[in-house]
Amino acid sequence: MSSGYSGLAQETWSLQKCINYAMENNIQIKRQALNTDYSKNQVNQAKSDRLPNLNAGASDNYSFGRSLNIQNTYEDRNATQLSGYISSNLTLFNGFILKNTVEQRELDLQATIQDLQKAKDDITLNVAASYLEILFAEEMMSVSQAQTEVTKQQINRTKQLVDAGSLARGALLEIEAQLAREELQVVNDQNRLQLAYLNLYQFLELPIEKSFKIEEPVLPEISANVTMANSFDVFKNAIKVRPEIKAAQLRVESARRQLDIVKGNRYPTLSFGANYNNQYYKILSSDLEQMSFNKQLKSNGRYGFGFNLSIPIFNRFQIKNGISNSILQVQDYEYQLQTSRNVLQKDIEQAYTNALAALNRYVSSEKAVKSTEEAFRYTEEKFNVGMVNSLEYNQSKNNLTAAQSELLQAKYEYIFRAKILDFYNGVTIKL
Repeated sequence: MSSGYSGLAQETWSLQKCINYAMENNIQIKRQALNTDYSKNQVNQAKSDRLPNLNAGASDNYSFGRSLNIQNTYEDRNATQLSGYISSNLTLFNGFILKNTVEQRELDLQATIQDLQKAKDDITLNVAASYLEILFAEEMMSVSQAQTEVTKQQINRTKQLVDAGSLARGALLEIEAQLAREELQVVNDQNRLQLAYLNLYQFLELPIEKSFKIEEPVLPEISANVTMANSFDVFKNAIKVRPEIKAAQLRVESARRQLDIVKGNRYPTLSFGANYNNQYYKILSSDLEQMSFNKQLKSNGRYGFGFNLSIPIFNRFQIKNGISNSILQVQDYEYQLQTSRNVLQKDIEQAYTNALAALNRYVSSEKAVKSTEEAFRYTEEKFNVGMVNSLEYNQSKNNLTAAQSELLQAKYEYIFRAKILDFYNGVTIKL
């Protein structure tokens, strides 16, 4: 079996290796990881906002021209003034806004972490689907190639019968036409296999020079008495572990914290502040004796501290309307949570229904293949002795190919749907 890039393939990749590569290189996952890092920064900033700030500044000003002196006369006086300050402020109480903001940012961070996990889960399912599509395409190509070999053998037997006069030459022409159709199907199956590989490469964002062949795992045996987890039981478990549900729940809690933050604006704000100021003044081009730099700093230094209380009285109903909007936001996120639950339940029920249908189809197809194989052997024997014509032989062979194709489709449909159910149930996808 060939991937379609056999000249380039250097190694064999398992499903887990494909998944690991996607986790490290997929752009969607990288972008979601950036969102997580951004949320971490938001948490750090919210925590830092509880600390006092510290600021400093300095200025150096020059003045030129005439000014009034101590003798009450005007004189030319050019001067420079150097000033500096240090100040700090600490919020003591603001309606618990700082506390609720930290909690909200932490909830937002946890939600983005769940979003990242959801993105990884989606990638895992898509990689598994692409992987199974390759396995299906390989088996289909094997069936087509096997049918072609049977037809080639039948052509040799038919030639002998035609040469012996047991069959008309038209029978040989019909079998040769059947071979041409089957060889075209082999080409189509090869193309399908190449496209399946290409889809996986592109999904992994893998350069073509790094192409590979997939590892052929031992797939699980399928039987009529196979057991599947009930969709209701899977949903009860999934609702507790699925990241999209956790993310929606966290965003409801975050919206409630936002409501608490807005309500905090109704309370007074109390803060404590402290500052220190100093300056140095010098008259340029003056013969007057002036105080030295150090002495001026000792003499001109000023410091102070105090409390500031801000009481909201009327703010054009901004707080009232903000609270109303936050309540609506909480309700909206609750609806989003319910929608996420409904979507999850729908997906699980569909996966269960599809898996059950595929299992029933597989069991029926397996019986059909066995009976069709027996019918084909019987038809082939009769054809070899001239009891049926080439059209009947080809029709019997086509029926067998169709039954085998239906069996393979049901097989891989069931495996994929069953793996989805297991995945929703918290079981890691493995082949």
